[in-house]
Order: sequence, then C-alpha cells, then structure tokens
Amino acid sequence: MQGMSYIAVIKKGFDIVNRNWQIVMIQMGVIFISISGFLVVVGVPLAVAFIIFGINLTEISHLSDILKSLHRPAEIFSRFFWLLVLVLSSLLFYALTIIIFMVFIFGGSIGAITRSVKDSAARFQTKEFLEDSRRLFFPLFGFTALVGLIFIVVSFILGLFGGGIAAIVSIAREQEATLALFLGIFFSSILFVIGIILIMATLSVTIFGIAEVALHNSGPIESLLVATRYLLRHAEAFYLYCIVFVGYVVMNFFLLSFGYPLRFFPIFGPLLVVAYQFVLYAAQNYLGFVTIATIICYYSLSTGATSPPGDVSRIEEPHPTSESSIPERDTSLGQSQVRGDVPRGTDRSSEG
Repeated sequence: MQGMSYIAVIKKGFDIVNRNWQIVMIQMGVIFISISGFLVVVGVPLAVAFIIFGINLTEISHLSDILKSLHRPAEIFSRFFWLLVLVLSSLLFYALTIIIFMVFIFGGSIGAITRSVKDSAARFQTKEFLEDSRRLFFPLFGFTALVGLIFIVVSFILGLFGGGIAAIVSIAREQEATLALFLGIFFSSILFVIGIILIMATLSVTIFGIAEVALHNSGPIESLLVATRYLLRHAEAFYLYCIVFVGYVVMNFFLLSFGYPLRFFPIFGPLLVVAYQFVLYAAQNYLGFVTIATIICYYSLSTGATSPPGDVSRIEEPHPTSESSIPERDTSLGQSQVRGDVPRGTDRSSEG
C-alpha cells in the first residue's frame, strides 16, 4: 500500500530547516550570549569573592584545593556572608534569565518551522519570528516545566528499580557469588530495557506535545494528554521518532569522532578544537531542528492541520470513541472527510 513514507517526511524536515537556516544561526548567537552572560553575571562576583577570600586561582586544579586554600572557612563565611549571597543570587539570576531567553528563542524557532510546515513557500521572517516567540512563550514554558517534572518522576522510578536490584543482588551474594552475578546481569538488563522504553516514551511525548502546542495553541496539560493519546493510537509515529532519534545520535557520534583527532595536531591543535566545537554545535542544532521539523510535519499531516504536499499523503485521524475522555482534534477542517493513505506499518484495524 502506498502512503506517506518516513523518508518523504524526513526529506521534508530537511527542506523546512534549509528554508529557515537563520534559526540555526540564532541558536549560535544564544550560546555566545549565554557564555558572555555567565562571565559577566556570575564570573565577576565569583572572581571578587576569590580575591577577598585570598584564593590563588593558579594553584587550583580540583574542588578540594579551594577548600584547602581557605583559612578558617567558618570565620570567612560568617564575615562575608552577604558576598556569598550575592554570588549565589547572581548564579540563580543567570540561570532563570538564560532559561527564559532560551525558551523565548526556541518558541520563535518552532513557530518558523510550523509556518513552513503549513505553507511550503514560507521562509524565515524576523517579524514573524518575534511574534511566534511571544505567542508560544508561556505555553512552551509551562510545557517544558511539566515535562521536567515528568523526567524527575521517571528518574525516581528508575532509581527505585536500581535500589531494589542492588538489594536483591546483595542478599544473593550472601548465599552464592554465582547466583548474585547472574541476578545482577539479569536484572540490570531488565532495568536497562525499562529505562530505554521510559526515556524514549517521555521524549516522544515531549516532541509531539511541542508539535501540538505549535499547531493548535494548546495548553501544557492538554498538549501532554493529546500527544500521549496520539502516540498510543499511532504506533508508527513512535517508530518514526525512534528512527530520527537514532539517526541524530549516530550523526553526533560521527561528528564527535571526526573532531577527536584534531587535538593531536601540533601548535594549532587547541585552536582547531575550539573552532570545531562551534561547527559541532551548529551541526547539532541543525540536526535537532530537522528532527523537530520532521515530527511537526508528520503530526500536522496526520491530524489534518495541513494538506499533503506532493508525494506526502495525509493520514486520517481515527474517529473519537465514547470511551475516550480527551477531545479529538477535528480533522475535517470544515470539509467532508477525505480518506488518505497511511504511513507504512499503519494498521487500519486499529482506527476508530
């Protein structure tokens, strides 16, 4: 059965990012501003604190050296308490400011991608970029905060599993070393598989939730619920994310491997490494935006937010059922429903 292939959607993702290459350059500017801001907001107060405390930075190679260089630390901390508060406050202010700034820029980048998904002729426009940044800031900020809490819960669950496995292995070691080794390998393998599944599921819900926010202006909780239900009903969407994620990891591995030998060049080696880091960061951002554009394009076509361009066919969204408590998106767009081809691997028996 012919339909919207994964390759066609991935090619569309590359095309969208190529038409909006400015968002990659903007991200490069963000990292430059982040580094500069850290040196000014955090570095200057920290340097002043080191001078007052009498710490010689040239003799410090480990964190323990800082503690050793302090003479009577309790007295110093009580004497310069407000200076420590200033340093910590500067660090907190920097972290909050840079997070807000990055979410604002990320919203504009997602908006530019979404406009190109809806209009194949659309290109990057500064005015539209700023409009999308303001429009998507609060939804994305709330959504990322919600996803952050989910990642904390997932980490806590994996930690509980890890602690339970350690306890079982410890008990088994008291009985027989061979049994403890077997149980350690067996349960560690199970924990690894569970961890991969939980992490990939959370990441896929995150990126499809971002697509829901960008395309339908949904709130954080609604986007999370809609994205979760969508992935449960469309396993092929999860497969697509796994493909692009693995591709992203593999490409990053090759890029990192290519840059490793540069440090061994005589004289200019360190300079080449520094220059390559900027190239590497630009490539990582480019591939990351391609991943996001691919998912938004696929999600947009499958929910009927856009009409199929060229060889990319629209996927019919299943009709809502009475068992569902989450409202389905209207895929008819005010017109009669059109049945299109579905991606490879779609089981039509699962619809409806």
